[in-house]
Parts: sequence; C-alpha cells; structure tokens
Amino acid sequence: MAVYSPMLVAAQEELILAARLARDASEGTAADNAHNLLDAARRRLAYWDVAAEDIARIERTGVTQKTITLRAPATGLVVEKDVFEGGRIMPGMNLYRIADLSTVWVEGEVFEKDLGLVGLGREVRITLDAYPGESFTGRVTYVYPTVSQETRTGRIRVELPNRTMKFKPGMYANVEFDVPVHLDGLHVPRSAVLTTGTRSLVFVQHADGSLVPHEVTVGRAAGDHVEILGGLTAGQVVVASAGLLVDAESNLGAAMSGMGDGSAPAVNAADPHAGH
Repeated sequence: MAVYSPMLVAAQEELILAARLARDASEGTAADNAHNLLDAARRRLAYWDVAAEDIARIERTGVTQKTITLRAPATGLVVEKDVFEGGRIMPGMNLYRIADLSTVWVEGEVFEKDLGLVGLGREVRITLDAYPGESFTGRVTYVYPTVSQETRTGRIRVELPNRTMKFKPGMYANVEFDVPVHLDGLHVPRSAVLTTGTRSLVFVQHADGSLVPHEVTVGRAAGDHVEILGGLTAGQVVVASAGLLVDAESNLGAAMSGMGDGSAPAVNAADPHAGH
C-alpha cells in the first residue's frame, strides 16, 4: 500500500542530508557526528516500518519519494479493508486486517462435568453442516481457565489444518471426543436414569415383577450410556426409559383420581416405594 505523508517526506530529506554529510565529512569528531546523524535518520524511517531496501534506495539515489510503500508484516488473506484511495489516515487507525487461514481455530463449549476429560493435545473429531458425511481431525491446543456461570460450560480451542481453505471463519461445527469412561465400571442406558434435581433414580425390576425406584450415584455420561458409581449391582434389571414410565404412571394416577370419591390411591406402608 502506497502512503503519502509530509512527515515521511521530511524524514527522507533528513536521511539524504545526513548521507551527504557523512560522505563529505573528514575524519574526527565531525565525521562521527555525521555518521550518528545518518544512523538516527535510518532508524526513524525503520520505526515507521519502511523496508530496509527502500531506505537503502533513498540513501543511494538521493531522491525523495512522494509515496512510500508499506508492506504487510504477515502473509494471509485480507478479511477487512477500512481504507480507500484518496482517504485520510489518522494515527491508530486500522487500515487492513489480514488473517492467515492455513490453520483455523474451532472454539467449542464443554459441559462442566466433562472438563476433566479434556486435555491439551487430545485428538477430536470435527463435523460441519457445510460438509455432510465428512469428518475432520484436530487437536486441543488451549483450555480456557474460566467457566460460564450462565451455561456452566468451559471453552476449548481446537486447531484444524485448513490447507484447502474449506473452513471459513464464522462456520458452526460439532466437536466430538472419544473417551473411555465405561470400560471397567457399571453403566446403564442414559434414558434409564431419572433425575429429579436433587437425586437420580433408576427403576429396578424385583423378583416378584414389581418396579421399584432405587436411588443411584451417577458418574460420567458419554454417548447413550451413563456410569453408575453406587446404588446398583451388576445383573439387576432396570427399566430402559424411566422418564416414559413415570409419565405414564402419572397420567394413570391422574385419571384414577378423578374416579370414585377422589381419595388418594392406597400405599403399602411396609414398602415406602410401593405405589410410586
């Protein structure tokens, strides 16, 4: 980008004058001062990001350039352009925004209870709606140190190679992890656990065929299964859809309460779970 600035023109004139003085000065203090002045003039232009080859050409030719070419400090694609030909540039103004999209970041949100499974370097699978049926591999490069109080999620950053420029900034993506959380422990279908807010219940079929709720301690959940840390033993038969069972019984209880004299259904006092 070529830019005209009266200050740059003045800096070039100082460089040309300093170079002439350094050539004409004899040995001694005058020569040292001339060379110090020349070095200062070079640094002034360098501080304004004028390329070294441009400074050398001005010094060699002794010709002031009306416009100076400013080069981008990085290679990439122009994603924003806030300047136009003939426009005025003010100090601190952003002219261009350049991004290197050869590698992109995918920022995802992970539930608080699953943050312990996410670590630096973990390989993840990325899917995008723009490319159905395709999956891409990336790695976690950063885990943010805070958790959102509203969503109870933590943010992670995944680096994804983008050599073919298929991934565009602003796209939505799904991030999937493969974590072995159920290899050695007891687990049940996720739909078998009914969470009431303060506790978790699983309906267990007893020997007489009755379904009795058992309070359980749940661990990590992944896919369609959830880990059970306590409250169940291996071999017990549980209802696969506890929510559906409770909803059906609630509807049945409401229908029967509207019949007869409106009295509540009987509950076996010997079994506090009966009738639930």
